[in-house]
Amino acid sequence: MRDSADSTWKEINSGKQLVLIAGPCVIESEELCAGIALALGKACRKLGVTYVFKASYDKANRTSSKSFRGPGLEEGLEVLAGIRRRFGLPVLTDVHTEEQARLAAEAGVDILQIPAFLCRQTDLIHAAVRTGKIVNIKKGQFLSPLEMGQVVDKAEEAAGKKLMLTERGTTFGYNNLVSDMRSIPILRGFGYPVIFDATHSVQLPGGGGNKSSGQREFAPVLARCAVAAGADGFFVETHPNPDKALSDGPNMVPLGEMVDLLKTLLRVREATR
Repeated sequence: MRDSADSTWKEINSGKQLVLIAGPCVIESEELCAGIALALGKACRKLGVTYVFKASYDKANRTSSKSFRGPGLEEGLEVLAGIRRRFGLPVLTDVHTEEQARLAAEAGVDILQIPAFLCRQTDLIHAAVRTGKIVNIKKGQFLSPLEMGQVVDKAEEAAGKKLMLTERGTTFGYNNLVSDMRSIPILRGFGYPVIFDATHSVQLPGGGGNKSSGQREFAPVLARCAVAAGADGFFVETHPNPDKALSDGPNMVPLGEMVDLLKTLLRVREATR
């Protein structure tokens, strides 16, 4: 097991290996999380990819209040701690409040993620970086990549040094997003690793009426473009059966397709670097 966020940060920040942040959108069960962690952990070790398991204990921004949100903070953090302990993997999860940032850090979460909708929340960013954990800040769908410079400034004001920035598409009319690959080198210009969120970038927000829709077939296409543009890693939500997933199924990559996707991205990375 990795004993601290420091060792995980050194590996991610070195730029020597492709970084994969992947798992289910939300914690549906401990068994689901364990199955994905086992499969991807084994594949990434074989391929030489740095793997971070991700899952959310609470999807606080679901389109409908009736949608499944997850097991909640206490149970969810227990599941993540179990994944970290059992498989020796660093784990990432979203935090929505300053108190959640503190509790997640105390539970051993290696990377605290600031959701895209909350990326301008100064107090939340300050609280997350002050835990000493790695902080992954998702670019809001409503921001240009250059505007993320102000977000980085907020994190650095609180002595944040272990930062990651994630591109996840920009609002393009109603119920649609577009990914501008110029964002990758612009975000890298702020001096921190840049992750490309391949699955939320193909989401169609609210496109399903009372839920979001998505175009999962385009996630591998955008991922290949992002690695060619210089992305340091990828954020991918995956599930053994996305059509039965309790959250964001339409934009998830099936677990059975993940190894082939990784192999393709590694070939593109080798060719462009």
